[in-house]
Amino acid sequence: MRRRDCGFYTLGSPAPEGTSSLPGTRGDGASRSRRRPLSPCGRTGRRRAVRLAADFQFSQNSLQDYVDCRRRFQLRHVLRLAWPAVEAEPVVEHEMHMQMGAVFHRLVHQHVSGVPADRLSDSISDEELRAWWRNYLEEGPGDLPAARHSELVLSAPLGESSLVARYDLVAVEPGGRAVIVDWKTSRRRARREQLAERLQTRVYPCVLVWAGAFMNDGEALAPEQVEMMYWYAGFPKEPVSIEYDQVQYESDQAYLSDLVAEIAALPEGDQPLTDNVQHCRYCVYRSLCERGVAGGPVDGLGDEEDLAGEDLESLFDFGEIEEVVYE
Repeated sequence: MRRRDCGFYTLGSPAPEGTSSLPGTRGDGASRSRRRPLSPCGRTGRRRAVRLAADFQFSQNSLQDYVDCRRRFQLRHVLRLAWPAVEAEPVVEHEMHMQMGAVFHRLVHQHVSGVPADRLSDSISDEELRAWWRNYLEEGPGDLPAARHSELVLSAPLGESSLVARYDLVAVEPGGRAVIVDWKTSRRRARREQLAERLQTRVYPCVLVWAGAFMNDGEALAPEQVEMMYWYAGFPKEPVSIEYDQVQYESDQAYLSDLVAEIAALPEGDQPLTDNVQHCRYCVYRSLCERGVAGGPVDGLGDEEDLAGEDLESLFDFGEIEEVVYE
């Protein structure tokens, strides 16, 4: 396979020059379109779907949205429609859990970056967060390679667009193992079979093989070097590890390429709703699509709805990532 031009930066470093620090900022044209009456679900005033912007970059989140529900993908990533609905109820409990999940990710990033654990421990007041943090310190992933890259972003061309992956942690031994660690703060632990089917499990190892040479003494990582680990803060003794190999890499590469090509070829107009109404339970667009009003119960949230790690598309302008060219 011909090597790709890839870009990378870390979330802990300043955003690339020219990148807006205000997520969702748009020009006057976008503002005017927001003032026009919209009916994305086609109930009245049917309108043609807006094509993806030329510089749109795919992520595991946007691809998962498409696989789960084409309408959700259209509303969120094509029309970029904000909809005032809650994902789960009770609302306060859900929002607090999400906030604590984000704080946990930040604590781990700071610890990996060299901030002493006792200093970070002193800053924690929430009991659930304190338990997660204690589990991380006492029973966190062991036997990881010494070179560790926290909050890393890699990008690689895919079709006429690009695919971007945000990693909580990548631990690499040049010439040896490359372990992707994803911190999970959900209250339910997913089965290995469920995780294996998620787009995250397909996107992250594939992009690392494409774009991770700079962590491997300039040599492209072989798929067999790569491993994906999901570590649960609430279930520290039960991490889920998924090994990678050449067969899976080729399968993922073909699948992702076909998926992006399929999206690029979508006809204009309203996209269909999912047939699986379970996907609607925690979707903010459910009332717009007449699939319910109330949010799903917070206790029923699983990994697929665990939103503690923010979608990178809401934070950065991927078009400003510096490209690193290699053959």
